[in-house]
Amino acid sequence: MDTLLERRGPARWLCLPSAFRLLKAGSPLGAVGCPANPENARHSPRARDNRLMTETWTPTAPGVLRLPSGRLVRGRGLRRPPAAGPLPQFGVYLLGRQPPSTDWEARWLRWPDFRLPADRALACELLRESWERAAAERVEIACGGGRGRTGTALACLAVLDGVPAGEAVAFVRAHYDRHAVETPWQRRYAERFADTARA
Repeated sequence: MDTLLERRGPARWLCLPSAFRLLKAGSPLGAVGCPANPENARHSPRARDNRLMTETWTPTAPGVLRLPSGRLVRGRGLRRPPAAGPLPQFGVYLLGRQPPSTDWEARWLRWPDFRLPADRALACELLRESWERAAAERVEIACGGGRGRTGTALACLAVLDGVPAGEAVAFVRAHYDRHAVETPWQRRYAERFADTARA
């Protein structure tokens, strides 16, 4: 399949296939995003990620969780304004209703407040994609308040990153927000996520 350039919103381009990333206007193509020659698009995902490395979050920025592998993921409550600084490159939004559109690539996972994801298979897929992309991109996970659903999702990312399932909630509470993961069933979901991800 040929690589296509598609216009997405003001001053942004998205290279297809989806492995290529959003570019801000003025970004040097050689440093971020598409290869200078689109014909070079067919490479292994690992080689492509190495070539397309971008700066991820600042580790000390508000809401940023550092996973044991060094991946940085930002958790956020959508009811609060975003912190100053760079925008996400990929976001997963855990809400009961579809969120408004964004200037970056985003996915919606139906997840009502204080509950669990409506589609467990989609949740597993989106969380795995978030974990993989956090190696080279600014990934944001967010819900309304930024604690229950976001904390649960971050605990699942910690499990994917190698934190023992029984310690994932404590890890997120220690390194992200001490009130993260608000209900017993959210805790159980995070603790059993390794089994869900293998299924």
